[in-house]
Amino acid sequence: MNKMFFSLKKVVLFFIALFFVLIIAWWTSIDPSNNREWSPDQAVLPYAETEGNLVHIRNIRNFAYTTPTDYEKSYYDKTFDLNKIKGVHYIVEPFSGYKGAAHTFLSFEFEGDDFVAISVEIRKEKGESFSALKGLFKQYEITYVIGDERDLVKLRSNHRKDLVYVYPIKTTKEKARTVFLDMITRVNKLKDSPEFYNTFLNNCTTNIVKHVNNVTPERVPWSIEFIMPENSDKVAYELGLLDTELPFEEAREKFLINKRAQKYADAPNFSVKIREVEQDIEQ
Repeated sequence: MNKMFFSLKKVVLFFIALFFVLIIAWWTSIDPSNNREWSPDQAVLPYAETEGNLVHIRNIRNFAYTTPTDYEKSYYDKTFDLNKIKGVHYIVEPFSGYKGAAHTFLSFEFEGDDFVAISVEIRKEKGESFSALKGLFKQYEITYVIGDERDLVKLRSNHRKDLVYVYPIKTTKEKARTVFLDMITRVNKLKDSPEFYNTFLNNCTTNIVKHVNNVTPERVPWSIEFIMPENSDKVAYELGLLDTELPFEEAREKFLINKRAQKYADAPNFSVKIREVEQDIEQ
C-alpha cells in the first residue's frame, strides 16, 4: 500500500512539475511586437534625432478631441534646443472611481513658452482598454507618447474630466536636460526593440523613477505608491522634489489645473495659462 502511495505521489509531482515547465515555456515564448493593429491614437510611434544640442522630435501628437474617443488626428515635428531647457513638471491624473490608481507623466519646459510632454502608457490594440490585472501577463506593449500639452493634458482634464495636477520639479537645468535625453533614448530604443508593459515593474511611474535615478542614483527609493500612484505626488513632496514651500495639501490645491484648463481650453498659450495660478477662476 505504501509503495502504491509513493508511486502515486511521484506521478502527481511529475505532472505538477510538467505543468509548470509548460507554463514557463509558454511565458517565455511570448514576444513583444510593434506590428499589431493598434488603436489609432497609438498607431504612430515617436522618435528623435540628436544633433549636438538640438533634438529633432518626430511625430509629436496633438489630437483635437471632441470626446475621449472621438478626435481629429494630428502630428507635428519640432526641434528643441537643449541649451534652452528651463525645467520639468510632474503631472498626476488620479483615475475617477478607482482608489489609488492614477497616471503620471513628465512635461519639459523650454524658453519661449515651449512645452513637450512624455507619457509612458500601454500601447493599446484596437478595441483594447486598460486592465491592471492583464497588465501583469504580457498583454500590452509599453509605449512613450510624446505629445503637445493641448493633447496630453487637455485630454485628461477637459475630456476625461479627471483631476490633473501639474507640479514644477525642483531641479537644475542640467539634470532636466539629462532626464529629457534619457527619456528620448528610451523612446528610440522602444521604436526598434518593443517591451511589455507590467503593472508592477514597468509602468508609467516606475519608468519615471528609473529615469530620475539614472541621473541621480537612488534619488527616489522604491515605494508602494509607484504601483498605485495616486499619492505619488506626496512621495515626491516628502523627498523634496516638488518646487514649493507650501504645506502639501495647499500645494495640491495650487497645482490642480482643471478650472484653468477649462477656462483657457482654446488659448494658443494653453500651457502657460494653466500654470498661472493668480488668474484662477473665482471659487
